[in-house]
Amino acid sequence: MTRVILGLGCDRGASLETLEGAVRQALAAAGLALDAVAAVATIDKKQDEQAILLLAQRHGWGLHFFSAEALAEVEVPHPSERVRTHMGTPAVAEAAAILTAAGHAGDLLLAKRRYQGNDGKHATVAIAQAACRCD
Repeated sequence: MTRVILGLGCDRGASLETLEGAVRQALAAAGLALDAVAAVATIDKKQDEQAILLLAQRHGWGLHFFSAEALAEVEVPHPSERVRTHMGTPAVAEAAAILTAAGHAGDLLLAKRRYQGNDGKHATVAIAQAACRCD
């Protein structure tokens, strides 16, 4: 089975429902099921983001955090000056997925997708193929 890493980003205080919706839409767009997910990854500034913590816990997914400096070193297809201004790196979701998958930009199965939840908050998801089967 293909195993994947989800790179996540979200507005501060986004609900679990918003994050779940973003993940489900991204997986559907990539033709993947929830059981393909090996882990999720994001920036260390989100270590206290309840929706991310609860999402990983709910599904039993590993959770990886990276510094802005580490994320900024990763070449991504869609860097953002807005993200750089707020987070100190031009990419969170794509870079975190790539770093956790131990790959490169070519390993992205789905470039970042932005989703707006019913709470008005945004979440971003990117999907990278894991370097191992991770079963």
